[in-house]
Amino acid sequence: MLRILFAIVILLFSCSEKKGADWPEYHGDGARSHYSDLNQINPGNVKNLKLAWTYHSGGADTLRNRTQMQCNPIIVKGVLYGVSADTQAFAINAVTGEQIWKTAFTESSSTTSRGVTYWSDNSDARIFIGVGKWLYALAADSGQLIPDFGENGRIDLKSGLERPGADDYVSSNTPNTIYENLIITGVRVAESESALLGDIRAFDVRTGQLIWTFKTIPDKGEEGYESWFPENPREKLGGANAWMGMAIDRELGIVYAPTGSAADDFYGGNRQGDNLFANCLLALDARTGKKIWHYQLVHHDIWDRDPPAPPNLLEITRNGKKVKVVAVVTKQGHTFVFNRITGEPVYPIEEMHFPQEAMPGEKVSPTQPVPLLPVPFTRQSFSSLDFSPFVAGKDSLLAILAHANTGSPYIPITDKMTVFFPGTDGGAQWGGAATDPEGILYVPAKEIPVYTSLVPRKRENRRMSGGQKLYSLYCSSCHGEDRKGSHDGTYPGLAGISQRMSEKEVHNIMKNGKGRMPSFSHLPEQELQFLTDYLLERTSKEMMAEEEKPMTIPYQHTGYNRWYDRNGYPVSMPPWGTLTAIDLNTGQHKWQIPLGEYTALTQQGIPVTGTDNYGGPLVTAGGLVFIAATRDERFRAFDKQTGTLLWGTDLPAAGYASPSTYAINGKQYIVIACGGGKLNTKSGDQYVAFRLE
Repeated sequence: MLRILFAIVILLFSCSEKKGADWPEYHGDGARSHYSDLNQINPGNVKNLKLAWTYHSGGADTLRNRTQMQCNPIIVKGVLYGVSADTQAFAINAVTGEQIWKTAFTESSSTTSRGVTYWSDNSDARIFIGVGKWLYALAADSGQLIPDFGENGRIDLKSGLERPGADDYVSSNTPNTIYENLIITGVRVAESESALLGDIRAFDVRTGQLIWTFKTIPDKGEEGYESWFPENPREKLGGANAWMGMAIDRELGIVYAPTGSAADDFYGGNRQGDNLFANCLLALDARTGKKIWHYQLVHHDIWDRDPPAPPNLLEITRNGKKVKVVAVVTKQGHTFVFNRITGEPVYPIEEMHFPQEAMPGEKVSPTQPVPLLPVPFTRQSFSSLDFSPFVAGKDSLLAILAHANTGSPYIPITDKMTVFFPGTDGGAQWGGAATDPEGILYVPAKEIPVYTSLVPRKRENRRMSGGQKLYSLYCSSCHGEDRKGSHDGTYPGLAGISQRMSEKEVHNIMKNGKGRMPSFSHLPEQELQFLTDYLLERTSKEMMAEEEKPMTIPYQHTGYNRWYDRNGYPVSMPPWGTLTAIDLNTGQHKWQIPLGEYTALTQQGIPVTGTDNYGGPLVTAGGLVFIAATRDERFRAFDKQTGTLLWGTDLPAAGYASPSTYAINGKQYIVIACGGGKLNTKSGDQYVAFRLE
């Protein structure tokens, strides 16, 4: 029955559609442009958009509001493929929202999926999805596992990334990249000293056989090895992983892969040197994995400043000539632009000097690369002059800031409060930027300060139970010593968790990971039980066996603390969230507007401030930029020439995802996943689609 329904949808589509009507891969195409040449919906009629259909994908945690959907759905020949709130893949009729099939994976997913990958050779069509450590291959028409791929339809992504002392946490939560008959994968790993290796790999789409590997932490004798100390870094260190996704130029046969920072995120005394190929943009031969060129965006990263999103491939005009370029947006609010073929910077990049004072054992890079153009899309520093004019408790905040490290990017974190601006997750974030054929880049960003510091990792305290010691060591930097979590809900409170979860649920999350939380499967079973007992507030007199061995990482950070005042608003001068159009032909801004609204403030006559946001934009040939992303649970359309707001609607839950567009039977649709769950907003499971009346 499923195959018959699928065949009917395909037949109806093939009889009525033109090229360009699909949204066949993550962010629309291999260039990750977020762009569509559909133009039926335009500035003159966008106000007439109405709800076309709603699909309840299932799996939302509406009790605790902890689930999310970050999926950018793909649409191929009339069928929409996406991922539910509990990481089940599904296929639906893209005209009606009627379900065709849905998976029923039993494995616990360790992270939120951003979508699926589609491959076809016209006789065989497959959907690939990462769930936990597994990469699954499914038949596109039925959702059934393809038994001749890997082992019974799946491959273990952890295999080949192991090293001594590493944990089990690995996931491919961002859709992978197809080149011919290869699926090129990056993975997410832990961000602590127990992280697995972050190699980039390509597998055969039919068999799951490993075809090539690029080692992001090099072996002895390989390029980049001299930029790591101590020796044999692949045995001692992890990370440098391509978690954010890649772009592909299929004509040139080049895959463009950004890489993350090496572990640990905030201290690098255990990995001295520039640390190639961490924090790089890599241009690799897509057939062989051989490096063509690279550029390191941050040397010896100790700020978690890895590029947050796939790069964008486009053409711009410089000195009267068309140039194929690759652009990378950063958490710091910069855009790096390179010649796609040679790797030469299109605009000057200067190695600038920054403060060197750091914790004992740390060796900070004396300089960092900063592009002189394009103009940054966020402010670059935070000082006493940058507090909001209506911030609550300004005098006390000024006193706090007077004793903090602040004022410029790339300040090494010490035992003093250190202010990141923009915050640790942007600036730009995983939603990334959109581009159009005119060479304009559209990037959402946030400008909210985050503060942290480094403190010595705690050693023996005989008054602590084993579970309390483990919590202090592994959990407190995110969830707080008091177990109350972060202010904005990014890291949930764990106090009173016994009233919300069973012992089995707590134990499984610690063992398998969930969301941003890595797996702690590397801990002995007895220690996991100690930690479970502590979180469930069970009395336990058991003590951990103390080991007097030196700690590789002597410090721990005090959390990702977004800086809000007592009324719950960011302390910085608005805007707190923005959407910026940057002309990459000139490096200048076309326009910048606040993105998102606090109605309680606008009702007081305060201009729109923008809000924290997660998710990317969609740009169309119709002259529009569509974006949800904001915590106010709105979906908006802007004039791409001016940034003028033209349309908006409420969503059933916040759309922390990137929208897609497609056309069927002469009708253009816009669709967005409404998963909520971040920033203290409610969780949801709906995909909603809009079209003109």
